[in-house]
Amino acid sequence: MTTSPEMIEAMVEGSQVRGYLHRAESSTAGLVLTHGAGANCRSLLLSSLAEAFRSAGVTVLRCDLPFRQERAQGPPMRGSAEKDQAGLRSAAAFLRSQCPGRVILGGHSYGGRQATMLSAADPIVADGLLLLSYPLHPPERPEQMRTQHFPSLRTPAVFFHGTRDGFGSIAEMEAALKLIPAETQLVPVEAAGHELLSKKNRDSLTQMVIDVFHGMFGKGSPQRM
Repeated sequence: MTTSPEMIEAMVEGSQVRGYLHRAESSTAGLVLTHGAGANCRSLLLSSLAEAFRSAGVTVLRCDLPFRQERAQGPPMRGSAEKDQAGLRSAAAFLRSQCPGRVILGGHSYGGRQATMLSAADPIVADGLLLLSYPLHPPERPEQMRTQHFPSLRTPAVFFHGTRDGFGSIAEMEAALKLIPAETQLVPVEAAGHELLSKKNRDSLTQMVIDVFHGMFGKGSPQRM
Protein backbone atom coordinates (compact mmCIF):
# COMPACT_ATOMS: atom_id res chain seq x y z
CA MET A 1 0.00 0.00 0.00
CA THR A 2 1.34 3.44 -0.95
CA THR A 3 1.57 5.90 1.93
CA SER A 4 1.04 9.57 1.14
CA PRO A 5 4.03 11.76 1.98
CA GLU A 6 3.82 14.10 4.96
CA MET A 7 3.89 17.83 4.27
CA ILE A 8 6.73 19.43 6.23
CA GLU A 9 7.11 23.07 7.26
CA ALA A 10 9.56 23.53 10.10
CA MET A 11 12.16 26.04 11.20
CA VAL A 12 15.42 24.17 11.81
CA GLU A 13 18.69 25.84 12.74
CA GLY A 14 17.56 29.19 11.42
CA SER A 15 16.23 28.06 8.02
CA GLN A 16 12.77 27.03 6.91
CA VAL A 17 12.48 23.40 5.78
CA ARG A 18 9.53 22.99 3.41
CA GLY A 19 8.69 19.90 1.46
CA TYR A 20 7.43 16.33 1.67
CA LEU A 21 8.62 13.47 3.86
CA HIS A 22 8.32 9.96 2.40
CA ARG A 23 8.69 7.84 5.52
CA ALA A 24 9.81 4.26 4.98
CA GLU A 25 8.90 1.52 7.44
CA SER A 26 11.82 0.46 9.67
CA SER A 27 14.05 2.94 7.86
CA THR A 28 17.45 3.92 9.22
CA ALA A 29 18.93 5.71 6.18
CA GLY A 30 17.68 9.11 5.07
CA LEU A 31 17.97 10.99 1.77
CA VAL A 32 17.42 14.70 1.14
CA LEU A 33 16.41 15.44 -2.46
CA THR A 34 16.45 18.94 -3.90
CA HIS A 35 15.65 20.39 -7.29
CA GLY A 36 17.31 22.30 -10.09
CA ALA A 37 17.32 26.03 -10.77
CA GLY A 38 14.13 26.00 -12.83
CA ALA A 39 12.11 23.48 -10.84
CA ASN A 40 10.78 22.74 -7.36
CA CYS A 41 10.47 19.72 -5.11
CA ARG A 42 7.36 18.55 -6.96
CA SER A 43 9.31 17.75 -10.12
CA LEU A 44 8.64 14.37 -11.66
CA LEU A 45 12.26 13.28 -11.18
CA LEU A 46 12.25 13.99 -7.46
CA SER A 47 8.78 12.63 -6.74
CA SER A 48 9.47 9.44 -8.71
CA LEU A 49 12.76 8.83 -6.93
CA ALA A 50 11.34 9.68 -3.52
CA GLU A 51 8.57 7.11 -3.76
CA ALA A 52 10.90 4.48 -5.21
CA PHE A 53 13.38 5.00 -2.36
CA ARG A 54 10.59 4.85 0.22
CA SER A 55 9.52 1.50 -1.21
CA ALA A 56 13.16 0.38 -1.00
CA GLY A 57 13.40 1.24 2.71
CA VAL A 58 14.95 4.71 2.62
CA THR A 59 13.15 7.70 4.14
CA VAL A 60 13.25 10.69 1.78
CA LEU A 61 12.76 14.40 2.36
CA ARG A 62 12.23 16.20 -0.95
CA CYS A 63 12.28 19.88 -0.26
CA ASP A 64 12.28 23.34 -1.79
CA LEU A 65 15.49 25.31 -1.54
CA PRO A 66 15.20 28.77 0.08
CA PHE A 67 15.27 30.57 -3.29
CA ARG A 68 12.20 28.60 -4.38
CA GLN A 69 10.47 29.27 -1.08
CA GLU A 70 10.91 33.00 -1.74
CA ARG A 71 9.35 32.93 -5.22
CA ALA A 72 7.40 30.31 -7.11
CA GLN A 73 9.18 30.73 -10.44
CA GLY A 74 12.46 31.91 -11.87
CA PRO A 75 16.10 30.97 -11.32
CA PRO A 76 18.05 31.55 -8.09
CA MET A 77 18.72 35.20 -7.38
CA ARG A 78 22.27 36.48 -7.39
CA GLY A 79 23.84 35.76 -4.00
CA SER A 80 21.28 33.10 -3.01
CA ALA A 81 23.78 30.22 -2.84
CA GLU A 82 24.65 30.88 0.82
CA LYS A 83 20.98 30.79 1.83
CA ASP A 84 20.38 27.69 -0.25
CA GLN A 85 23.29 25.88 1.38
CA ALA A 86 21.99 26.89 4.81
CA GLY A 87 18.63 25.44 3.78
CA LEU A 88 20.31 22.18 2.82
CA ARG A 89 22.09 22.08 6.17
CA SER A 90 18.75 22.50 7.94
CA ALA A 91 17.12 19.81 5.80
CA ALA A 92 19.92 17.39 6.70
CA ALA A 93 19.53 18.24 10.39
CA PHE A 94 15.77 17.67 10.19
CA LEU A 95 16.24 14.29 8.54
CA ARG A 96 18.78 13.25 11.17
CA SER A 97 16.04 13.82 13.75
CA GLN A 98 13.90 11.31 11.83
CA CYS A 99 16.49 8.66 10.89
CA PRO A 100 19.15 7.06 13.11
CA GLY A 101 21.51 6.07 10.29
CA ARG A 102 23.25 7.70 7.37
CA VAL A 103 21.91 10.91 5.87
CA ILE A 104 22.70 11.47 2.20
CA LEU A 105 22.32 14.81 0.44
CA GLY A 106 20.95 14.50 -3.06
CA GLY A 107 20.07 17.01 -5.71
CA HIS A 108 19.35 17.58 -9.36
CA SER A 109 21.57 20.09 -11.19
CA TYR A 110 21.74 23.31 -9.10
CA GLY A 111 20.54 21.48 -5.99
CA GLY A 112 23.32 18.93 -6.34
CA ARG A 113 25.92 21.61 -6.91
CA GLN A 114 24.89 23.39 -3.70
CA ALA A 115 25.10 20.06 -1.85
CA THR A 116 28.69 19.54 -3.02
CA MET A 117 29.68 23.08 -2.07
CA LEU A 118 28.17 22.71 1.39
CA SER A 119 29.85 19.34 1.92
CA ALA A 120 33.22 20.68 0.76
CA ALA A 121 32.96 23.42 3.39
CA ASP A 122 31.52 21.15 6.11
CA PRO A 123 32.35 17.46 5.63
CA ILE A 124 30.18 16.26 8.54
CA VAL A 125 26.91 17.71 7.27
CA ALA A 126 26.18 14.54 5.26
CA ASP A 127 27.47 10.99 4.99
CA GLY A 128 27.30 10.90 1.21
CA LEU A 129 26.14 12.71 -1.92
CA LEU A 130 23.72 11.61 -4.65
CA LEU A 131 24.18 13.95 -7.60
CA LEU A 132 21.84 13.98 -10.57
CA SER A 133 23.01 15.85 -13.69
CA TYR A 134 25.75 17.85 -11.99
CA PRO A 135 25.97 21.16 -13.95
CA LEU A 136 29.67 20.98 -14.71
CA HIS A 137 29.63 24.09 -16.89
CA PRO A 138 27.02 26.22 -18.69
CA PRO A 139 26.01 24.77 -22.08
CA GLU A 140 28.60 25.55 -24.77
CA ARG A 141 30.87 27.25 -22.21
CA PRO A 142 33.32 24.52 -21.17
CA GLU A 143 35.83 27.11 -19.98
CA GLN A 144 33.51 28.02 -17.08
CA MET A 145 34.03 24.89 -14.99
CA ARG A 146 32.21 24.66 -11.67
CA THR A 147 34.83 22.55 -9.95
CA GLN A 148 36.75 25.02 -7.76
CA HIS A 149 35.57 23.27 -4.59
CA PHE A 150 36.15 19.70 -5.81
CA PRO A 151 39.65 19.34 -4.26
CA SER A 152 38.07 20.06 -0.85
CA LEU A 153 35.26 17.53 -1.24
CA ARG A 154 35.86 14.58 1.09
CA THR A 155 32.35 13.16 1.14
CA PRO A 156 31.70 9.97 -0.89
CA ALA A 157 29.66 10.89 -3.96
CA VAL A 158 27.87 9.16 -6.81
CA PHE A 159 27.10 11.10 -9.99
CA PHE A 160 24.36 10.13 -12.47
CA HIS A 161 24.90 11.93 -15.77
CA GLY A 162 23.12 11.73 -19.11
CA THR A 163 25.21 10.98 -22.18
CA ARG A 164 23.42 13.87 -23.97
CA ASP A 165 23.74 16.41 -21.15
CA GLY A 166 24.75 19.81 -22.50
CA PHE A 167 26.11 20.85 -19.10
CA GLY A 168 29.04 18.46 -19.46
CA SER A 169 30.06 15.39 -21.40
CA ILE A 170 30.89 12.05 -19.82
CA ALA A 171 34.56 12.60 -20.68
CA GLU A 172 34.50 16.02 -19.00
CA MET A 173 32.85 14.52 -15.93
CA GLU A 174 35.46 11.76 -15.73
CA ALA A 175 38.25 14.34 -15.80
CA ALA A 176 36.55 16.57 -13.23
CA LEU A 177 35.95 13.75 -10.74
CA LYS A 178 39.69 13.11 -10.60
CA LEU A 179 39.92 16.39 -8.65
CA ILE A 180 37.85 14.94 -5.79
CA PRO A 181 39.89 13.16 -3.07
CA ALA A 182 36.84 11.25 -1.77
CA GLU A 183 35.46 8.04 -3.22
CA THR A 184 33.35 8.80 -6.31
CA GLN A 185 31.36 6.87 -8.86
CA LEU A 186 30.12 8.14 -12.23
CA VAL A 187 27.09 6.40 -13.73
CA PRO A 188 26.33 7.35 -17.36
CA VAL A 189 22.63 7.34 -18.28
CA GLU A 190 22.38 6.43 -21.94
CA ALA A 191 20.50 8.82 -24.25
CA ALA A 192 19.48 11.07 -21.35
CA GLY A 193 19.75 14.84 -21.37
CA HIS A 194 20.02 17.22 -18.42
CA GLU A 195 16.49 16.37 -17.24
CA LEU A 196 17.76 12.77 -16.83
CA LEU A 197 14.28 11.22 -16.52
CA SER A 198 12.20 10.33 -19.59
CA LYS A 199 9.14 8.26 -20.40
CA LYS A 200 11.42 5.53 -21.76
CA ASN A 201 13.74 5.24 -18.77
CA ARG A 202 11.52 6.16 -15.80
CA ASP A 203 11.31 2.67 -14.29
CA SER A 204 14.83 1.58 -15.19
CA LEU A 205 16.40 4.85 -14.01
CA THR A 206 14.80 4.82 -10.57
CA GLN A 207 15.82 1.19 -10.02
CA MET A 208 19.36 1.87 -11.22
CA VAL A 209 19.69 4.85 -8.86
CA ILE A 210 18.49 2.75 -5.92
CA ASP A 211 20.82 -0.15 -6.73
CA VAL A 212 23.87 2.11 -7.05
CA PHE A 213 22.87 4.02 -3.91
CA HIS A 214 22.75 0.83 -1.84
CA GLY A 215 26.01 -0.35 -3.37
CA MET A 216 27.75 2.92 -2.56
CA PHE A 217 26.29 3.75 0.82
CA GLY A 218 24.92 0.47 2.16
CA LYS A 219 21.44 0.15 3.61
CA GLY A 220 21.55 2.47 6.51
CA SER A 221 24.31 1.59 9.01
CA PRO A 222 25.09 4.70 11.09
CA GLN A 223 28.78 4.57 10.24
CA ARG A 224 30.10 5.81 6.92
CA MET A 225 31.55 3.11 4.71
